[in-house]
Amino acid sequence: MPPPGVRGWQTAAVSWLLDLCPPDYRGHAVLRRHPAALAWLAERHVTAQVEAMRQAYRTVRVDLSESLPEGTIDALLVCLEHEGLRLRAAQRAIVLIREAMDGSIFVERL
Repeated sequence: MPPPGVRGWQTAAVSWLLDLCPPDYRGHAVLRRHPAALAWLAERHVTAQVEAMRQAYRTVRVDLSESLPEGTIDALLVCLEHEGLRLRAAQRAIVLIREAMDGSIFVERL
């Protein structure tokens, strides 16, 4: 995605934010017209997904250990861990996009 301030960065941000949301969100014109509203909603959606991954990670052994073949639970835990990390990175990126939409100026750190 282009950095804030570059021509077309908000259009790219809207596309990326919509990719994080359920496909039906694309049908709501208000979300395309108001990127700040979309970012706000996407943040809540991704936060709920993070919590779902955490809950799944906590309960997968109890819930599925008797119904899955041996070794599957461990593979599923790795999958949940990777998905949780991806979602946490998306959460942070959404916050940065929201801050950029609010006019924050970013200074690169070493």
